[in-house]
Amino acid sequence: MNAYADLQFAYFNYGENQNRANGSQKDSRLVFDTTRLVLELEAGLPEYGLEAEFEVEFEHGGAGAAMELEYEEFGEFDTDVEKAGEALVEELYLTKKLGRDVEVSVGRFYVAVGTLFADYLPTSYLATIRSEAETRIIPNTWNDMGMQLRWDTPWGVRLTGQVVNGLDSTGFNSNTWVATGLQQRFELVRASDLAGVLRADVRRFEGFNFGVSAYYGGTTRNRPKPDLVKQCDDANPNMVAPCGYISAPLFIADVHLSVNRNRWRAHAMVMYGHLGNAAAVSARNARLSNLLNVLRTPVSDNALSAWGELGYDIAPWLGLDGNHRLEPYVRIDYMDSQFKPRAELFDNPRFERTVYTVGTSYTLAGLAVLKLDFSQRRMGSSVFRPENALRMSTGFVY
Repeated sequence: MNAYADLQFAYFNYGENQNRANGSQKDSRLVFDTTRLVLELEAGLPEYGLEAEFEVEFEHGGAGAAMELEYEEFGEFDTDVEKAGEALVEELYLTKKLGRDVEVSVGRFYVAVGTLFADYLPTSYLATIRSEAETRIIPNTWNDMGMQLRWDTPWGVRLTGQVVNGLDSTGFNSNTWVATGLQQRFELVRASDLAGVLRADVRRFEGFNFGVSAYYGGTTRNRPKPDLVKQCDDANPNMVAPCGYISAPLFIADVHLSVNRNRWRAHAMVMYGHLGNAAAVSARNARLSNLLNVLRTPVSDNALSAWGELGYDIAPWLGLDGNHRLEPYVRIDYMDSQFKPRAELFDNPRFERTVYTVGTSYTLAGLAVLKLDFSQRRMGSSVFRPENALRMSTGFVY
């Protein structure tokens, strides 16, 4: 059995309502959060080349429902399951090894896009929180059901191919692009639109891992209702979507890098995404029911994000042995969830954000972590006030 946990203590000098003409109001608030507790179980039958893995995540201290004030919806109160805590099965799959270097998996697993596909443990990244540039654009530790094929080639390149369930476009919006399109609101998950993922990671150089990934899939037929359909004169009333669906394909590509060599540690990623027929999705989403708990703000055709962090271990300077890592670090996150939108969509500068972070991470024996950092978020225009945050986090991995 494996597990990891993350606790957050944060101070913010700005209010929660960012949907104002000059940005957030000045404020002084503290937030404590049991961010996540993840339990992982593994079992196998080596003689048959079979392995099974199960991973459940408890977010924000448990499971339940709570009201939240959603400023993107003009100050309406919404019921949000995640904000009260949530228990999620993030991985549940069976793997069959086909020789020494090839394996196929079926079930629920992480989607092979971005850095969090592999580097999601609190010991894997330097800052107190996961990259905002990544989690604001795509789902945080994106997981879904499907089939995966992985091949460790003789040339030191790991190739991963996946066929997974697509996203639900009712969750797409101005603020988080497609990050809230993961289907979690209903008991049954629609899988009428699938997606394909290809990823290549070069692992032949010790301490270096760099690669690319690409995602392409539909988003229309996984909506809770068949409400994004084509209209025609001779429609058959006995058929669902007799004239077909309006296509809204989603494409995402990224380039990523991870370094862990000697006393240096670094991560970096650039991600670009494009949503086809974003105008049609936005027009239909604007008429969705309040009960669906989605933002209903227009989604951009394109999104862009990039981030990088760099740290250096100074523990040897202080006479500490190899069980200790003390790493001052810097990080920059850039994200624009309305990158070069269509002409009729206002390119709101408040959705272009850059976060500058400096801090220190302490790791003991690769198991326990304590981190402290200061960050400043700046919007795409000087009209908006900068937002400062001081965070401390602690956690463990075993």
